[in-house]
Amino acid sequence: MSEKADKGGIQVISRAASILRVLKENQSGMSLGKIAERVDLPRSTVQRITSALAEERLVIADANGGGLRLGPELSALAGAAQYSIVEHCRLLLTELTQKTGETTDLAVMRGIGMVFLDQVPGVYRLTTVSQVGEVFPLTTTANGKACLAQLDEGDATKLVQNEWERNGIQRNLDEFLSELNKVREQGLAYDLDEHSAGVSAIGFSFVDWVGDLHAISIPVPTTRFKKQSTNIEKALLETAANIQLTFR
Repeated sequence: MSEKADKGGIQVISRAASILRVLKENQSGMSLGKIAERVDLPRSTVQRITSALAEERLVIADANGGGLRLGPELSALAGAAQYSIVEHCRLLLTELTQKTGETTDLAVMRGIGMVFLDQVPGVYRLTTVSQVGEVFPLTTTANGKACLAQLDEGDATKLVQNEWERNGIQRNLDEFLSELNKVREQGLAYDLDEHSAGVSAIGFSFVDWVGDLHAISIPVPTTRFKKQSTNIEKALLETAANIQLTFR
C-alpha cells in the first residue's frame, strides 16, 4: 500500500470516529446535514462514511424518522470494552486495597449516574460494600464528582442542576463548581459523609480507550477516615499516574 493510500485510510477512520462521537452526543438521531455541520465535512463525504458504518450495523436509521443514530453493534463492542476495563483495573484495585487495607471500587459514568463495575473488599472488620451494578449519584459521591470535574463547566452544570432538581436539593451552584475546580487542580475528589452517613470516600477519574469516564474510589467508615486519608490520597495519586500512562 502506498503512503498516500495509507494516509487516506487513516483519515477515513478518523472521520468515522468523529461521526460516531457526534451521534453519541445526540442519541435521538441526526440528519446527514446536521452531522456534516458538526464534523465540518461535506454532506457527500458524511453519506459515504455513514453508509459504510451502516453496513457494519455501527449506525442505523432512527425508526421514528429522526435521522441516523448509533447502531446495535456498538453496544456489543461497548460490552466487550467494559469487561476489558474491569480486567485491566482489577490488579490496580487489588494493589490499592493491599496498600490501604480499605475497599476499592471501580465505576463508570453512565448518563446521569455512576454504575459500579467492580470492587475489592477491604481487610478491616468494618468495611463499606456496594453491589456491582448499583447506581450512585454524581454530586454527593467521590467518584461522581471526579467524573464531573472531567467535563467542561457547561456540561457539568447541566448534570448537576438536573440531579438537584430531580431530588429537590437546594445548594449553591457556584460553591459546587468551585469544588469541581479544586478536584481538577488536585486530581482527587472527596465525599465527606455526603452520600451515606458514616461513610467518606476519596476518588479520581480517567478516560478509557473509547472515551468513557471511569472512576476509582476508596470508601472508608468516617470513624477512621482522618487516620487513613493521607495514605489513601498517596496510593490513589500513584494509581492515577499509572493509569494516565496507559490511556494517554
